[in-house]
This record gives sequence, structure tokens and C-alpha cells, in this order.
Amino acid sequence: MNILLIDTVHPLLKASLESAGHRCEDGTRWTREEVLTRISAYDGVVIRSRIKIDKEFLDRGVQLKFIARVGAGMENIDVVYADSKGVQCLHAPEGNRDAVGEQAMAMLLSLFANLNRADREVRAGIWRREQNRGIELQGKTVGLIGYGNTSGAFAKKLSGFDCTVIAFDKYRSDFSDRYAKEVTMEQIFSAADILSLHVPLTPETHYLVSDIFLARFRKEIYVLNTSRGLCLHTDALVKHMKSGKVKGACLDVVEYEDASFENFDFIQNESWKYLVESDRTVLSPHIAGWTQESNEKMAKVLFEKISQLIQ
Repeated sequence: MNILLIDTVHPLLKASLESAGHRCEDGTRWTREEVLTRISAYDGVVIRSRIKIDKEFLDRGVQLKFIARVGAGMENIDVVYADSKGVQCLHAPEGNRDAVGEQAMAMLLSLFANLNRADREVRAGIWRREQNRGIELQGKTVGLIGYGNTSGAFAKKLSGFDCTVIAFDKYRSDFSDRYAKEVTMEQIFSAADILSLHVPLTPETHYLVSDIFLARFRKEIYVLNTSRGLCLHTDALVKHMKSGKVKGACLDVVEYEDASFENFDFIQNESWKYLVESDRTVLSPHIAGWTQESNEKMAKVLFEKISQLIQ
């Protein structure tokens, strides 16, 4: 097959595909218009998030057999229309789930132990012990929204901390395992001390975590988001942080990212300013699934899926 690499990927994927007899072309420097002009010549594309795979793209890709996304989320691909045209949509959540689970774990522990603030203070010659007294994860209830690859990996990592893990997934049932117990959303609202998001970005999950949503929690909570920025309304989060309902937040993703995740508009609105200046936040630039190991793992996963597709 002729395969177009629209985004940079681990070299293992290209090498594996070429060893299997396929021809790979580097289109990482092509503009969207250049891709659209040439896409009719390709049987498959490999992409992260640089451009949208929409109806126009799919209509021009008359030979396309597959679209392979290096990552988990598929919001930049019109999956329904692709399916209607017989184009298989592949992704690789198995490849970065452990990276996301570790990042969520690290951010939560850093927040609970005040590590970011304590590190800054010690480097500045400030030695404050009582003011940096932390809290323990043991005994807390962690509520997961969505129970799939990343949340399952996070739940497994939480299992060594003697906390209770509960999960709600609107589109799955009977998924309780040794790491998490399936519950209703009402039980999440009632019992959770910590909320962690593990959902794709869809019209249904856009601003899922809203003012009304946060107000429904019976306890004061901590919020983690390693899914997509637009699943959480920043203004609502800050409102509830100011009121004390949200005690802290770990955000690997924010709603101000651009669609490719490669750039960020450092806007100076009041909500973002509050998050940046707060000692009750841990922030990172959409790197939860972005490790050296996950880069290679996702390449292996996609090669296996592409190979199975053409057998």
C-alpha cells in the first residue's frame, strides 16, 4: 500500500511498514491543501492531530482503506463518515495508557504533597514545614468518569495506595474488576473525594464538567483532567475553586489549546490567571501520554492493527 505520514511518528512505524512491503511517504511538511491535492494516491494515512480528517478529506481520498491515529482520541476524524465510505479508523490507546496513568498519579501526589510549591521555596532559600504539610491519598475515594484504557491503567496504579476507586461509564456495563467498582453517576457525586476524567471529546462531553456538574458533588473534591481540555469548563472550575468546593486541580489539558495540541494561546483572562497563580493547581502541557516509551509502543500497536487490517 501507499501510506502517507501526515504527522511525525516514531521511526519504528515507518521502518516496520516498509519492511512489510508498503511504501511510506513523508507529508509532515505539507500544508492541508497540499495533502488534499495528493491524497487520492494513498491507501492509508498516519496522523496525530495536525489537520482534520473531514468530509472533504475523505471524499478526496478515493483509495483510502485506513486512517491510523497515533494516540487515543479521535475527535479530529469524522469517524462516522469514514465508516460510511468503508475507511477503517485505527488508534492506539493501548500504547499510551500507562503513560497517562503514571502522569495522573504523579500530578495527584504532587498536589497532595505540595511538592511544586515546596520545591520553589527551598530553591529560593525558604524552609517552611508546617505550611507545606500534605495530605494522604490513603482512605480517599477516587471517582473515574469513563472506564477504558487510560482510566483502567490509572485505577491499577491507584490500587497500591489503599484508596477506593469507583467508575462510571455511560457506554459500558459489568466492567467492575479488581481495581475499580462500577457505580452510577449519582454514586460518584455522593462519594468521590477526587474526580478524574477519562472521556473522549464529543458533543456530549464538551463542557461535561460544568458549573451545574460540579455543584452536584456532596463533598469538597479534587479534579484531574488528562482527557481533553474542552471536557472541562475553566470558568466553572475556577468558580468552585474560589468557593472551596474544588480544593485543587491537576490539568494536563486545558480548553485554550489549539486543535493540534502543539500550540497554546496564553490568554490573560481571569480564570487562567487564577489557575496559574494558584498553589492548588498542577499544570502540564498535554504530555500525559507523551513519554519515550509510549511513542514506541503506539508505533507497535498501529503497525499490528494495520497488518491485521490487510491480512
